[in-house]
Amino acid sequence: MKQEDAVMVISQSLMKDKLVKAIFLKGSMGRGEYDEYSDVDLYCLVDEKDEDLFLTHRLKHLETYRKILFYEDFFIIAPQIIAVFDNLLHVDLFTVTEKSFKEKDYFQVLYDPEGRLTKFQSTQNLLLSLEEFSGCAYDVAWFLFQYNKARQRGNDLWAVEMLQHVMVNLSKVLLHRYKPEKAQLGLKSLESQLPLIQLDKVKTIFMYITPNSHKKAVYYIINLLNAEINWIESEVERCSQAVPFIRMMINLLNQSEEEEKNS
Repeated sequence: MKQEDAVMVISQSLMKDKLVKAIFLKGSMGRGEYDEYSDVDLYCLVDEKDEDLFLTHRLKHLETYRKILFYEDFFIIAPQIIAVFDNLLHVDLFTVTEKSFKEKDYFQVLYDPEGRLTKFQSTQNLLLSLEEFSGCAYDVAWFLFQYNKARQRGNDLWAVEMLQHVMVNLSKVLLHRYKPEKAQLGLKSLESQLPLIQLDKVKTIFMYITPNSHKKAVYYIINLLNAEINWIESEVERCSQAVPFIRMMINLLNQSEEEEKNS
């Protein structure tokens, strides 16, 4: 596959760079779950003192694979170049130091002559921390709150946008229960990770997240939340406001629906 070809060629170039201490893959390739449509999340480990200099080398390493059509240089979790090649392969090249290494997701070591990555191998996971889970549960309620305002205004497009945010967070909540070892992946992995009964419920919700039928989507979201709320309550931080907020939004949205029926 072109992903494997790109990794081989770019890695060979990176290994010749004296500033590069280790090379590894994350994302779907790092987990061994990639297919022909996957992008490449390629990481370089450098010493902190060499980081600025290495950042000036990245483009030439990427260009050893083939012609780059577009690229963007920015920072999210680390300095990163997003490159799209002339065969439409998308490669993200990240630069990290031992200090900035993010201990989330699994990785596959490609080059590590000094064993710099050994200390990180036992810490990799895709679990949600209690704080992260509580935050996702709270955000389900928060975006339902924002949805309700858009609905009352009659702003159907923004209402749909708010429901998308609800589902991004709800997907992690569901994975935390049914497939906790994959929970960080969220919405992207629901298709392959959720049990069939829950997956069918989620697909039904998405079928109705449109400007014309978002109220029906909320009906199914509320049903799903009612089925999960006691478990959510047992899992969130004790000080979290997530569950009272979710319960309030369930009641508020049910009330809004009744009022609309009777009006």
